[in-house]
Amino acid sequence: MALLEVKNLKTSFFTDAGEVKAVNDVSFTLDRGKVLGIVGESGSGKSVTAYSIMQILASTVKIKSGSICLDGQELVGADEKVIKNVRGNKISIIFQDPMTSLNPTYTIGKQLMEPIMLHTGRNKKEAYERAVEMLRLVNINDPEKRMKQYPFEQSGGMRQRIMIAMALACEPDILIADEPTTALDVTIQAQILELMTSLQKELGMAIIMITHDLGVVAQLCDEIIVMYAGSICEQGTADEIFYNPCHEYTKGLLRSIPTLDTAGKRLQPITGTPIDLLNMPKGCPFAPRCDNAMRNCIQHNAQKMQINQNHAASCWMNVKKGIESGEIEIDEKGGEA
Repeated sequence: MALLEVKNLKTSFFTDAGEVKAVNDVSFTLDRGKVLGIVGESGSGKSVTAYSIMQILASTVKIKSGSICLDGQELVGADEKVIKNVRGNKISIIFQDPMTSLNPTYTIGKQLMEPIMLHTGRNKKEAYERAVEMLRLVNINDPEKRMKQYPFEQSGGMRQRIMIAMALACEPDILIADEPTTALDVTIQAQILELMTSLQKELGMAIIMITHDLGVVAQLCDEIIVMYAGSICEQGTADEIFYNPCHEYTKGLLRSIPTLDTAGKRLQPITGTPIDLLNMPKGCPFAPRCDNAMRNCIQHNAQKMQINQNHAASCWMNVKKGIESGEIEIDEKGGEA
């Protein structure tokens, strides 16, 4: 049985302008000890998916329908006491900006010890020892000294390590990392990713890595989900996504990444701007920005097509390719046979 199973999740923002379908019918599973990457542009629904799992949504945001099952326990509609027990104990999150996630008026030690005492029942002395142990685990030098310091006294990389230590202090089954390397320089990014990889192997936890950077997920993830306009447009193993992309949006993301092969050449950005979720098009949401969009793409949204056992995508180009190769037959009425 999967550790986490999300089925047909729909989460919306209710604004004065109307309903914004931030997460629209998202489904995926996460097994123990595996790393799942969720990739997409800003506004694609990555973070809202994570916040829906954690049940840390604003008052104007509601889970409309769907299921979030953690180790056999349903979280959607669960009692607040159940959700509080899940947060920190079973699922922890690292937020995007460590500077704004840490309270500038409290010491590092106080902020680390509080969740440990709250979720594990340790007393103050035991919580202090655990906090020091966690700082040492994430390779922070002189942890006893750091416990007395404030967030502004730490570098960006140090603050991110402290956030990781805080998230792991209660030994969760799942760690959600929401853009964990944002605003860090490339050297520190590499160190943070190496740290997360080593901790994941050492502790055996599952990770959901949320990022807009495909280069990050290439190093870390077993499986990748590509999101656009609140929906999953492609999902599969890392090898399948990188070496056999089957959605035009995924191909666009890959073309925009600098590689050794593109040295000295101009990168190819995805033209246009992300779709307005208040005015979703009738067909494929990526069609207005797609260079290969067909009439069918404008009129109808593509259904998920299984490329192989480990790979699925929702793109009319796969149907076209299947028809041209003879793998998909068309009946007399123009539909798939």
